[in-house]
Amino acid sequence: MILPELLAVLSISAATGLRLALPLLMIGLMSGDMLWANVPLLSQVPPAWVLGLLVSWSLVELVLSKDPVGQRLVQTTELVLSPFVGAIAGIAVARTVFLEGWLFFLMGLISALLALVIQLMQIGWFYRPRRPPLWAFFVLDALCVFLAILAFDSPQQGGIIALLLLWLVIRTSNIWQHWRAAKPMPEPDTQSGSQHLPPD
Repeated sequence: MILPELLAVLSISAATGLRLALPLLMIGLMSGDMLWANVPLLSQVPPAWVLGLLVSWSLVELVLSKDPVGQRLVQTTELVLSPFVGAIAGIAVARTVFLEGWLFFLMGLISALLALVIQLMQIGWFYRPRRPPLWAFFVLDALCVFLAILAFDSPQQGGIIALLLLWLVIRTSNIWQHWRAAKPMPEPDTQSGSQHLPPD
C-alpha cells in the first residue's frame, strides 16, 4: 500500500510547483540530522553550501516575486527548472518514506509533471493583463511552506491539497479555452484605405 507515500510525494511536488528553493530548504530542515542526504545531487554537496544556496535562492524568490519585473525573471527561471527540481524533491521524499527500486523513478516522474503543470498555471494567471493583488503572492509563499511541511507530518492532507491544485489546473485550462473561443474576432477597418467612387 503506497497511497500515503504517493500523497507525500504529491504534496512536495505541488510545493515545488509554487516555489523551487523553499521546498528543498524545508526538506533539509524537516529531515533532522540527515539534512539533504536523501536528495539527489544535493547529497553530494557540503551541507553548509547547500544551506547557503537555498537560503539565498529562497530570499530571491520571496523578494522578486512581489516585483512585476523581477517576477517575470523568477517565473521564467522556475518554469525551466520546475520539472528537474520537482523530480529530485519527489525522489527525496520517496527515499525518506522508504520506497524502493523503480518506484523512485515513477515518483520522480509524477512529481516533475505536477510541478510543471502547477508552474504553468501560475504563470498563466500572473501574466494576464490584470495583475493579481499583492496578498496573493504571500498566500502562495505560505501555501508552499505548508505543503512542504505536510509532506512529512501529514501526507494525506498535503496530497489532498495537491490534488485540489491539480483540479484547479484542469479547471483553469478549460476556462481559458472557453475564453479564447468566445473572444470576438477584430472587425475589419472600413475607415482606412482610399474611397472608391461609384462607376459612371
